[in-house]
Amino acid sequence: MRIIADLHLHSKFSRATSREMDVETLARWCGLKGITVVGTGDFTHPVWLRELRAKLRPNGKGLYTHGSQHFMLSTEVSGIYPQSGRLRKIHTILLAPSFEVVDRVNAVLSRFGSLMADGRPTLSLPCDKLVEYVMEISPECMAIPAHVWTPWFSLYGSNSGFDSLRECFGDQTRHIHAVETGLSSDPPMNWRIAELDSVMLVSNSDAHSAPKLGREANVFDCALDYGEILGALRRRDRSKFLFTIEFFPEEGKYHFDGHRACNQRLSPKETRAARGVCPACGKPLTVGVMSRVEALASREDGAGPTRVPFRHLIPLEEIIAEALGTQPGGSAVREEYLALTSALANEFAILMDVPLDEIARHTRPRVVEGIRRVREGRVQIRPGYDGVFGEIHLFGGAAEERRVEDRQAAQTTLF
Repeated sequence: MRIIADLHLHSKFSRATSREMDVETLARWCGLKGITVVGTGDFTHPVWLRELRAKLRPNGKGLYTHGSQHFMLSTEVSGIYPQSGRLRKIHTILLAPSFEVVDRVNAVLSRFGSLMADGRPTLSLPCDKLVEYVMEISPECMAIPAHVWTPWFSLYGSNSGFDSLRECFGDQTRHIHAVETGLSSDPPMNWRIAELDSVMLVSNSDAHSAPKLGREANVFDCALDYGEILGALRRRDRSKFLFTIEFFPEEGKYHFDGHRACNQRLSPKETRAARGVCPACGKPLTVGVMSRVEALASREDGAGPTRVPFRHLIPLEEIIAEALGTQPGGSAVREEYLALTSALANEFAILMDVPLDEIARHTRPRVVEGIRRVREGRVQIRPGYDGVFGEIHLFGGAAEERRVEDRQAAQTTLF
């Protein structure tokens, strides 16, 4: 069966996260989105873990359910520690097969930082030791480096990361079977890094509010079984791991270089010309994902082994909002969104599968045209930089239009 999985998100116990990120809200929005398996997030937080125990039931195959919604036990931890003369700040996703295993993981991690302080705890624990301890507790666990290109708090981050998997994880690299590309990069950017040929590229929403669920996700063809899902990643099984759903990476808030305080947004070429400093004030620029990929890339075009395909999408609420000339999350947008998902199917089915003429029976022509343009990759993008999300438009605006057929070539065999 086709499974859409979003395994990285945060609960109401994480900083800067909606107070509505509880089990019931997650289950409701997963139904609207079409997400089959969702991560719990934050299993390290004692109060959230107690709530998960009370509201979830085991399905007997390593997953848990609330009503018809399936959950996978997941968390993200922040490791901050010195190594080789630099302070490293790395986020890692952890997946676990049972509450019993989670209890043992939490008992170990609590020695390195307060688990109560935040849903995403800060630990004084190097990444290699983190993976070693977790895998000793249970070989069924999985550690996935999170949003690996973000300038702050990531494996390859320009400000506090490393230049390679082995530099970060040492001999524990053998347990790293997947990396999360993050919102500011997409698979073709990662294909330029030869060492990533040995792992799967996964995509998740890192959602802090329910409407953001599924903005990136993974699509499997397997049973609702923890072992089968993780097995597809460990074996790099392209018959089971079908494709990823991606943001347009330019929309991510660290795609280009820049300096937010001076409203300076620079491409890698412009950054080199500016010698890495802000043209307005002379302070160092925040080096974004594109520049960092170019610095570490061993290939120009990502040539290499056959890989899992991908598909760029824009969330349905954003399409509706632009069609209506308003902002996502407003009452008119939410009303149209709920009407469409009620009349037709879930959001992913509407974005990818439902024929346009069928959609046209239930909404206005401009919304249908927006969905058509997303399917064709006809978007206008102004890249994000230094913590500022990029601007993406379907119906005009100041940004340059960029046809993305070339970057979507990997999708055509599937779609």
